[in-house]
Parts: sequence; structure tokens; C-alpha cells
Amino acid sequence: MTRSTIQKSVCVLSTLPLYGHIQVKMSLITHAYFEEGDFSKISLLHDTYHHLNACLSSIDNISTSPHLFVGLSAVELVTRFRHKVLLLFKLMLLENKVLFFYSPVRPLCSTILTLLSLHPGLIENGLNKSANINLNSSTLQSAEDKHEVIVSNITLETEDNDHSIISQKSNEVVDEDIVPNNTFVSNIPRDPSIDSLDEAAMQYNMISIAQINSEDCGVPMSIFDNGNLCQPYSCLSYMDILTDPNVRGYVIGASNILFKQKKNLADVIVEIDEGKVEIENIELKRQLHLTTEDLRFADYLVRHVVQPEKEDVFLDGVGWEGGDEWIRAQFKAYLLSLLRTSLLNEGAPELNHFNPAFISAWQQTKNYQIWLNQEHQAIMALEPCHPFAGQLSVADMKLRISHTMQSSRSGRKLNQAVQNTSRAVASTGKVVGGAISQARGAVTNWWSNLTTTQDLEDEKNTPVVQDV
Repeated sequence: MTRSTIQKSVCVLSTLPLYGHIQVKMSLITHAYFEEGDFSKISLLHDTYHHLNACLSSIDNISTSPHLFVGLSAVELVTRFRHKVLLLFKLMLLENKVLFFYSPVRPLCSTILTLLSLHPGLIENGLNKSANINLNSSTLQSAEDKHEVIVSNITLETEDNDHSIISQKSNEVVDEDIVPNNTFVSNIPRDPSIDSLDEAAMQYNMISIAQINSEDCGVPMSIFDNGNLCQPYSCLSYMDILTDPNVRGYVIGASNILFKQKKNLADVIVEIDEGKVEIENIELKRQLHLTTEDLRFADYLVRHVVQPEKEDVFLDGVGWEGGDEWIRAQFKAYLLSLLRTSLLNEGAPELNHFNPAFISAWQQTKNYQIWLNQEHQAIMALEPCHPFAGQLSVADMKLRISHTMQSSRSGRKLNQAVQNTSRAVASTGKVVGGAISQARGAVTNWWSNLTTTQDLEDEKNTPVVQDV
């Protein structure tokens, strides 16, 4: 029996983590190679191999390369997940079993890699051991140990630092479509009363922290090490590896529904298309509960990304306000503040700003223990507190209610019930008269103020509410 189609893929093995940059260069090459229709004509692959080596070998410092985050849009990630992006950021530190689900594969992988890029230094230097595991039934051989790469029916002799190209059969089709324009919008409102925390001072503080050398603080965190895996795309044949006893945790991406259906495979399932994070474990939910200070930080991010000011503001060292570089700088400042605060004695009030249940669970992980035993003297120069600590305000209460309504199952049910009731009252109002319609309008407006995003113009016309 023969198939009606032949499935092949062109793969690049690179010692440099320039995922998006390499993908952009390879997209036209791959298309031209497949259009030729004759896979024995590999001269194009030869030329591409030498061209890539010439380009990538000229990069002196990967951490400062402008190509490092090509194709990894932090703006798009925040726009899709909004306030939940902070929850996902903290989730990575807990080393749980996390499944990201989406199709096609390309935006699935880019979403995971973009989330990892929010952790300073993780993309550049933190994924070297992300597939290392001593399996009971099989052994994985590292590609960097091989000195020969088979290309169809020929052999290319390579050196250790070369970037090798192979053409191989593939059992699954990898769709290269771009990320769709429709993105999930969370309905957490923005209230100008949070400005009472003196946003200018907070922004200056965040910039100051972000400009600290990460390496002097023991960063990047060794998240993907000691049996905690990272596989931005996993096919069905990889599922057995995930259940190996030596695997403590993982962050994987999958497009096959069987990954979602397999019992106990994941502690957390992230539905990328809906921007939904499903957590069944009650204790894990408690650990990932966002504090008031966390919600302020998340709201600060969302406001500057989703509803940016009309005038572009360039901040020295962190790029354009609301842009990709700026977002990563904010998360770097958040992580460094979190690390410094975690060194306080148990019971310190500052720990409450980051959720003491989260910090306690994090301190038991491998990545925290490794960090604790490393040199991180520069972290001691920071003040041990949350960058968004401050007095409670009306905005905080409103933010908390909205977050609960959108994040909890009971909250979503209540929100849906109110919407259904509003529709029912609207129908009744046509018969009874205008009084009920007016009442419905009042209730709807009140509920919308709690659970929907305000327009930017509305924000400008809303008076500032002072701290209470």
C-alpha cells in the first residue's frame, strides 16, 4: 500500500536559541524546496546550510542579539491572556505538569517560548537541559554530541558549533500558519483610582530594578533541569516519556485532543485560543492566587499594552513603553523583587504581597534550591517588598471582584446567570412596560462597571477616587 502524499519536513539543529530568526530565514527556503518536487535535489539545502552558519557564526553575544526574540511577541501574549499572564509566569516557577493546547503548531510553540522569554535569561541560557532525563526504557542522545548529520542520502561532516540541516520524514503535519488575529479578551476593568499609588514613582522603581545585572542576582532560574522538561510541541509518541517516573514536571504544547483526554497527564491545561487556564487541584489554585499587589502589577501591564497612551514614550534601558522589551523588563523587575522578598523570615508581612502559599511551594522546588545555593549577592541591594505595595483603594476592590468573576468557575457561572437574567428581563419588559427595561438597564450598567473593560475615553472622564 502506498500513500497518496509524501510528508517531509526541513529541520534545523542549532546551538543558538534564535527560534524566530531561523524560522523566518527557513520559511522561503522550505517552500522552494517543496515546490521543486524532487527531494533528491539537495543543492538548496547545501546552500542554506552554509548561509545559516555564516549568519549565525557572526553573532558574538547571544544575550544582546537583536534577533533573540524575533517572532516571540510579549505584546500579543499579554493581549491574549491579560491579567492571567502573571499567573502563568508564576506557574513556571512551581515546576508542575502544564499542558498548552492549540492548533496549528507554530503559534502553539511561539506562545510557550514567549512566556518563557518573560523570565530573564531563560531563553538564552536556561533551556540547555530542558530535554535531559534518564529514561528507564530508552536513552536520549544529545544532538550536540554527534559529529555527523545525515541529509537524505548524503552525509554532511560538521563541527561542534555548526548548525546542521536535515530532511526527514514526518509522521505529523506541522502547520505553519501565523497566529490568528482574534484574541481572547479578559473583562477586568481599569479604574483610574489606582493612580493614587503614584504611578510615576512605581515606574521609576521598576526601571531601576530592571537595569540590575541578572547574572549578579543568580538569574536565570534553573527551571528546566533535573527531570523538569520543556517541549513546545509534543507528538503522541512522546506521551510515554511524560509518564516516566523520572519526569518531575514539564511544560509541553500539543495539538492532539488525546493529550487533554489522558487522565492525570497535566496539573494545568492552558487553552490558548480561549485564554483559559484550567486548574483542578485546590492547593495549586491557592498557591497561584493573585494578591492585590499582583493584580495591580498585572493591571499596570495590561493598561500600557492594550490601551497605550497616544504619545510613544521611550524609556532608557527598557525600550518603548508597552512594547515587548518594556514588558520583559517589568517581569524581570517583578522576579528580582520576588527573589529578594523570599529571603525574609517566615511570617514577614512583605511575604503576603506575593502570596505566602506560593512562596512556600516555590521554596521547595529544585530551581529555588539551586538559586539559593548560588551566588546572588546583588539581590540584597533591593528592598524586600512588592513593587506595587500600597494602601488599599476602591480600585483594588473592584479589580478583585472582576478577577474573581472572570477566573473562578462559580464567578463565571454567576456572570452568565446575570447575562441570561438580563435577556429574560428584556423580553418581559416588552410586555410589562418601560419600568422593567429601565431597571434592567440600571442593573446591567452596574454589572458592566464591575466586569467589563472601560473604554479609554471613559477612563479620562472618570474622577479619581482617593485611597480609603
